[in-house]
Amino acid sequence: MLTNVATFIFVLGVLIFVHELGHYLMAKKIGVRVLTFSLGFGPKILRYRKGETEYCVSAVPLGGYVKMAGDNPEEARTGRDDEFLSKSKWQRFQVMIMGPAMNIVLALVVMTIVLYQGAEVPAYEQQAPVVSTVLSGSPAARGGIKPGDRIVSVAGRPVETWEQFFMAVAPRAKRDTAIVVRRDGRERSLRVTPSAQSTFEMGDIGVIPDVHPQVRVVTPRQPAERAGIRPGDVILDVNGAPVGRDRPLVQTINQNAGVPLTLGILRDDKRIQIVVTPAKQGNIGLIGVQLSEYELRTIEPGPVQAVTMSLEKNWEWSTLIFQTLWGLLTRETSPKQLMGPVAIAQLTGGAAQVGLLALFSLMAMISLNLGILNLLPIPVLDGGHIFIMALEGIARRDFSIRVKEKILLAGFVVLMMLMVTVIYNDLTRIQWIENLMPWR
Repeated sequence: MLTNVATFIFVLGVLIFVHELGHYLMAKKIGVRVLTFSLGFGPKILRYRKGETEYCVSAVPLGGYVKMAGDNPEEARTGRDDEFLSKSKWQRFQVMIMGPAMNIVLALVVMTIVLYQGAEVPAYEQQAPVVSTVLSGSPAARGGIKPGDRIVSVAGRPVETWEQFFMAVAPRAKRDTAIVVRRDGRERSLRVTPSAQSTFEMGDIGVIPDVHPQVRVVTPRQPAERAGIRPGDVILDVNGAPVGRDRPLVQTINQNAGVPLTLGILRDDKRIQIVVTPAKQGNIGLIGVQLSEYELRTIEPGPVQAVTMSLEKNWEWSTLIFQTLWGLLTRETSPKQLMGPVAIAQLTGGAAQVGLLALFSLMAMISLNLGILNLLPIPVLDGGHIFIMALEGIARRDFSIRVKEKILLAGFVVLMMLMVTVIYNDLTRIQWIENLMPWR
């Protein structure tokens, strides 16, 4: 619990600081007097004044703000050149856009750093989505998908890799979906309704790629080492019977203590056979290896390649964000997939336990979300203020305070509805609270 809270505050603090720093730096650049730079809302806990600006940390760590001289039309203004509303629309636009822009830049930079460190990722993610196994009773089985089918598109969206396929299916839980497959050289359109998996209701249809366990570690002086098994070996079959996600290798080894097993192994793109006899330890057989359930590939990009990969990854995330937003508007995506502070705290805490690279990857994703969502034309958000300025530019006149108040009120209502939704979702993900909801 403490880990979740600490990492949540750290991640959110960094994202808010970078966002508000963008507004602050641009305001200073165009000559606007900045009165307050605050991390958080509400009562000020820490404060420090330098020159004309008060820098502070406030009690509620769910946002921040930069207070500029003359930024509120309802407050008294002197008309001085260092007031926000004294600047041109183009200059005010630059101040508004820099907050979201800094979050998007942060996502690119952080992911570049993460990718440059190198990583091991599932090899199947970049392979064509050819179905190896269809789980019994799954949505895919009911929809008519069969082993050997090559998935071509999901809801009209072409998919070239398993990673793209999973991203396309994830937002469509409990939604009737058209999935096109290629079978025997012909394309067929099938109707499948993905099931909702986990508390975040991520869509899944129950298909498995062609994956095999890979040896990660070989224990010294154990049967595997004596037989010649090496780290990195991919185990394809046991005694001629294929193994994979739905055909567990470990169970076969455990049940055959003292019985020689012939393993079909892929090593350096060559197929070999190794005979190993599991040693009996307690009531089970063991050969002394640690396995990954799928083959991993190592990514070790150079600086330029890391930047390119970061751009590609952030583009994929951006596409998914816009698809999710559109899905919410068209009711094709469940609102239950929206996350609030509690769920984000759980995710950041879990990522921190995995390691710093996982935590910073999640930070990059959240930063990108924050940047894009703040650009939406919803009053109260940066994008809403930009939208109002654009309308004023088209009308060639400034709207009255009363009109702006009505627009901002509408935006506030939308945000409150969104907040109620994400808080409700968060509460339903806490087991003991959900148990108190008889309608669930």
